[in-house]
Amino acid sequence: MMNFFKMHFSVLSAVLILTTGCADQSSSLNSNPYEDDYSEITPLSFKDQWGTANVHDPSIIKTDSFYYVYSTDAYYIKQGVKFNDTGEKMGNIPIRRSKDLVNWEFVGWALDSIPQPAVNHVHANTGNKGADNMWAPFIYKHNDTYRIYYSVSSFGSQASFIGLAEAQTPEGPFTDKGVVVKTDTLSVMNAIDASVIKDKKTGKVWMHYGSYFGGLHVIELDEETGFAKTPGDQGKLVATRANKETRVIEAPEIVFNPEFNKYYLFVSYDPLFTFYNVRVGRADTPEGPFFDYFGNNMAESTNNLPMLTHSYMFENHPGWSGNGHCSVLQDDGKFFMLHQGRLAPDNLMMQMHVREMKWLSSGWPVVSPERFAGIEKKSIQPEDIPGTWEIIHLKDLADQTDLWQGQIPPGGWTYDKSAFNVSKRMELTDDGIINNGKFDHWNIDGDIMRINNSECAVFYGWDWENEKETILFSGIMDNGTTVWGKKVE
Repeated sequence: MMNFFKMHFSVLSAVLILTTGCADQSSSLNSNPYEDDYSEITPLSFKDQWGTANVHDPSIIKTDSFYYVYSTDAYYIKQGVKFNDTGEKMGNIPIRRSKDLVNWEFVGWALDSIPQPAVNHVHANTGNKGADNMWAPFIYKHNDTYRIYYSVSSFGSQASFIGLAEAQTPEGPFTDKGVVVKTDTLSVMNAIDASVIKDKKTGKVWMHYGSYFGGLHVIELDEETGFAKTPGDQGKLVATRANKETRVIEAPEIVFNPEFNKYYLFVSYDPLFTFYNVRVGRADTPEGPFFDYFGNNMAESTNNLPMLTHSYMFENHPGWSGNGHCSVLQDDGKFFMLHQGRLAPDNLMMQMHVREMKWLSSGWPVVSPERFAGIEKKSIQPEDIPGTWEIIHLKDLADQTDLWQGQIPPGGWTYDKSAFNVSKRMELTDDGIINNGKFDHWNIDGDIMRINNSECAVFYGWDWENEKETILFSGIMDNGTTVWGKKVE
């Protein structure tokens, strides 16, 4: 993912989290598994406590023993505090592992340094600028080999390099194998943010990539080598958006859902520092064409829906921005979305959010309004629904400032409620009425709830703002935006 704050704050950052890493999944909690604000444990000496902190652009894979997450070289550094207080040599592409998707253990780094061919390519096209860190890794397993597709670039330029590194274990050591696709300042597209998938029918392997400059593209890979099937191929366009000269689209993630026999392309819109949000389209094959909720081809200049995440604020919390660049995990029939979230009011601390994903009867995904905390699912009955709920309508918000390269320029962020989709309390009565707000009636049938005419999936999970178990729902409205709900009383 390429943008100002990825560059500007990569040199900054480190931090948080949980504590134990790899604990058994718990079916009940008394308090949040970790604090959202990790500013007190930012130095490198606390890396064993980081957990989900400092995770930017996650990519996940499951093995027999653990879930592994790989992420961008990005760390939060508290002002006035020395980050590398141990003096150890840091590598590139942080690795974390977990047994329960809640407690995460810092393992180390995938590579000791940025591969020199990538640095040379970027510097040759930028006057020796950029190539300071590695972005948006994607993890893919081929037979017994683990492959990381990594990005090296320079902000504000298409001078970019997607390379391949391999290892025999998910913890490495990884060995660089070379370039998969590269772009320069004259290229239409931008070689960052890889996502790889194998066609279930043909066996062909495809890589989606790109950002901002020229939209998202797809190329065929040679399955045995992991490199481009045709050397030098930069692929074809699969997704762009309206006003692409000033508005961001990036971070493709492609997954297959066997229930609907469709390939789903998740993309991220807008500034990662603030209104970053995830949208999705689907296709019959990995190379597309992909169509959105209203049947629009994502390769055409139309802003696509549905929208699955956005900047939001529940009561008793300062709010989350930057909820994008997702990874999607299919785990024994269950789906989860992982993405970065930036903690208000400053939006500098980065936490990995893991959200349960469910699928509506229409074949479109939605994600839980709350982060996954390992709470055991409980049966929800119609009589459990009446009470006080916080409901959020996730929708586009007005820019606070003119964007630069699609991003918020320094000093362009103002913390106030206008920068968030804010929850509103509503009473759901036992006769199916909703008092207050734009919604007026509800009903429920099993795990499906309807708010007005919008189908919603029902979740049972953890209320992070109030530290208790609760009922949640998430649905897609007629206009392709999202409605989230959480029962609070």
